[in-house]
Amino acid sequence: MINLEVPKKAGALVNQAYQAASQVLRPISRKYDRAEHAYPTELDMFAAVLDGLNSSGEGGAGAAGVRREDTGGAKSGNRNGGNLSTVLGTIEMCWGDVGLLLSMPRQGLGNAAIASVANPEQLERFAKIWAAMAITEPDCGSDSAAITASARLDGDEYVLNGEKIFVTAGQRADAVVVWASLDRSKGRAAIKSFVVEKGTPGFEVVRLEHKLGIRASDTAVLRFEECRVPKENLLGSPEVDTKKGFAGVMQTFDNTRPLVAAMAIGVARAALEETARVLAEAGVTVDYDKPANNQHAAAAAYLQLEADYEAAYLLTLESAWMADNRKPNSLQASMAKAKAGRSVVDITLRCVELTGTLGYTEESLLEKWSRDAKILDIFEGTQQIQQLIVARRLLGKTSAELR
Repeated sequence: MINLEVPKKAGALVNQAYQAASQVLRPISRKYDRAEHAYPTELDMFAAVLDGLNSSGEGGAGAAGVRREDTGGAKSGNRNGGNLSTVLGTIEMCWGDVGLLLSMPRQGLGNAAIASVANPEQLERFAKIWAAMAITEPDCGSDSAAITASARLDGDEYVLNGEKIFVTAGQRADAVVVWASLDRSKGRAAIKSFVVEKGTPGFEVVRLEHKLGIRASDTAVLRFEECRVPKENLLGSPEVDTKKGFAGVMQTFDNTRPLVAAMAIGVARAALEETARVLAEAGVTVDYDKPANNQHAAAAAYLQLEADYEAAYLLTLESAWMADNRKPNSLQASMAKAKAGRSVVDITLRCVELTGTLGYTEESLLEKWSRDAKILDIFEGTQQIQQLIVARRLLGKTSAELR
């Protein structure tokens, strides 16, 4: 039976994350929003703090993973492990600043890929690296199966060729998890992920992007030209199993989509709390014992936003709990990402509206949060892609049948 209350053993970690967010991230949030591409040196001391958010130690690479083949041995009953702890910690940290969290050493999206599909030897070898994740290409956005980056085996090395765009922490991270195809004629099944460490010949950071939001985080364009990596850096099995299809790669998304949903929840909570404070100062009281239509219009709108927030929050905890309990969570991960991604955009923009001129100026962080929010509805699969995945799951349709 699922229990979505915060487990007691996660309490200390959640409090630790909140203290880091309130004492360090929030105070420097505006500073690094203005100083785009400047590395936040204040974050170096917090790498160890975030390493501890995965209290069970199952993540292995600084982030929790969805490892369905591991049944947990003789353990039975409910498990509240690394995925739930990481989600709860992510919410708190993004209440502080989502761009700064994405700049945190050893907490890259590539670490989630390593934690999800790496073998035990790779988990140990890559345990201390900070890994970005490179999926999107100039001609391949939400359809990850259409990537053109290639990898061919040459002796004891794979040779990678291709270009990747919108790589979060692409310049700062120690390594990048690159998605490439071993044989495009075999479709999705041939797509594998490779750990490419910085300094590898043929690996180039082409440029950094200027962005609407999450400006504290660097977003890079990467190029790979005859880039040779050891064959041991292919994550998981090198076998191309057309029956299994895209499943191995999609395990990564089953992990990262709840994390992105958690980021959205943290930003949404920050905006709601600030808006409640501003409304209270203006004499608008939100009364939870009265029907919304019997209250001030601003209070009624606020209650509606809170309801959206709660729905996204519970969906996200459910998807993380299912991963901890080795239950397939692809549907729930996409539902959480879709709901949280859309809700955070709606909530932050409406909060700007409710707070008037204060929400639109740099006097408050509300305008910043409204800019940060949009990417959370886009990366790790856009809103439209999440709805398509949910529809396929509910209707029992394949990607060929429902496009």
